[in-house]
Amino acid sequence: MLNIISYAIVGIIVGALGRFFYPGEVQMGLLWTMILGIAGSLLAGMVTNRGKSGLNRAGILASILGAIVLIFLGRMLNLGG
Repeated sequence: MLNIISYAIVGIIVGALGRFFYPGEVQMGLLWTMILGIAGSLLAGMVTNRGKSGLNRAGILASILGAIVLIFLGRMLNLGG
């Protein structure tokens, strides 16, 4: 149960930072921000994970960049209006 809560909290933080650093306005609610952060973390984990686990600064930065990439892809595919 604690893992789910920690994923949700990290997802909100990563999603909010991804939205903050993305140029232009990104309108979405808290739930979609959390989903964006979790998806960005998963994307970054698939690209950068080499069998290591744990939380580190490079992983958080990669998660934020993953969230930004997902916002960009969503805009390119015209998802979300």
